[in-house]
Amino acid sequence: MGDKSPKSTQKKSTQKQSKASSAEQKKKQALEAKTAAAKKR
Repeated sequence: MGDKSPKSTQKKSTQKQSKASSAEQKKKQALEAKTAAAKKR
């Protein structure tokens, strides 16, 4: 069943975006943790 309706394609793109955004969030959190540790000193 080659479902090429906009809904199915949208789902795929949103999944890709969520993966990328979660990776970005992890990077930001790591940076924030580093800066917080530096400020504590």
